[in-house]
Amino acid sequence: MPGIIHIVGARPNFIKAAPVVAALAAAGAQQQLVHTGQHYDRRMSEIFFEELGLLEPDLNLGVGSGSHATQTAALLVAMEGTFTDAAPDRVVVYGDVNSTLAAALTCAKLGIPIAHVEAGLRSFDDTMPEEINRRVTDILSDPLYVTAPEGEQNLAREGISGDRVVFVGNTMIDTLVAHLDRFDPAPVQARLGLEPPYAVATLHRPANVDTAEAAAALVGALREATARLPLVLPLHPRGRARLESAGLGDVPDLHVVEPLGYIEFLSLVRGAAVVITDSGGIQEETTVLDVPCLTLRPNTERPITLTAGTNRLVTPGGLGDALDGALAGAQKRMGGGPPGWDGHAGERIAAHLLSIPVPPLALEEV
Repeated sequence: MPGIIHIVGARPNFIKAAPVVAALAAAGAQQQLVHTGQHYDRRMSEIFFEELGLLEPDLNLGVGSGSHATQTAALLVAMEGTFTDAAPDRVVVYGDVNSTLAAALTCAKLGIPIAHVEAGLRSFDDTMPEEINRRVTDILSDPLYVTAPEGEQNLAREGISGDRVVFVGNTMIDTLVAHLDRFDPAPVQARLGLEPPYAVATLHRPANVDTAEAAAALVGALREATARLPLVLPLHPRGRARLESAGLGDVPDLHVVEPLGYIEFLSLVRGAAVVITDSGGIQEETTVLDVPCLTLRPNTERPITLTAGTNRLVTPGGLGDALDGALAGAQKRMGGGPPGWDGHAGERIAAHLLSIPVPPLALEEV
């Protein structure tokens, strides 16, 4: 059986990797889990391993935070040594974070096959660092595991098709389905002193928090929201200082809390009247939970959440009206939800990975 290394580094990676690691373990595959340390705070890292039953990482590279260039450079150096020593048959990466990009680049230089889970997503917004990471990773990876039909279409437009592209469904939804019975809103509502109805917000995108003007617009939008219902904001470390400088602490009926673990957060979301976000995966999770989602972005790499789900794109200035519509019941999931979001994507990926012949490994110096 092939020796596989999984690269994870940030909160979304842990959620997406868990079903694949579990399915490969059930098949007796030889595998290792490498944590890059891109997210290192306990609330953003360790708690996910505990709650999702993920294997303890075999190695933690401990790269920490930094600018995109600093972090990516540290990842490249650390991964080159790791992959050279381990000589894996294949490396599996997840999503679009810097750890994913660095692993793809390192594998390409060393001649190690790489598989990309959640391939083909496109926002068509090259100002987003994640969009660059996605495109480069997809160019270098084979196979490409896509989560929705749009992913296949995006890759075909870029000249990537055929056996490289495999539709498998969504591993993030596998994790949600596996833990659905644990998402009880009552305990976290009681701990935070909340009574329904309430909204939940997650906000950290550079376009929303990296300038004083954007942060001020965002805080103004949150004021519009709390004029309608209480709002809980688990505040990502990124952007905290800028939002606080813009007056976040003065917004009435706003409950700012530390980042939550997976179970508590999705329990909170399950009991919410509406979610306000600029994150990617939450657009998918709210679709399955059938909770209205208002995404504070001009675009999304997950358009299926707009057509088959509960998601709507809004601007800060339009948030008030959009909230009124969502609270009036204007946003409901269409039909049974997106195809392949059935809780078995990890099993399909594992079966496909184990069916691929293992090529001779030639570590190259470039």
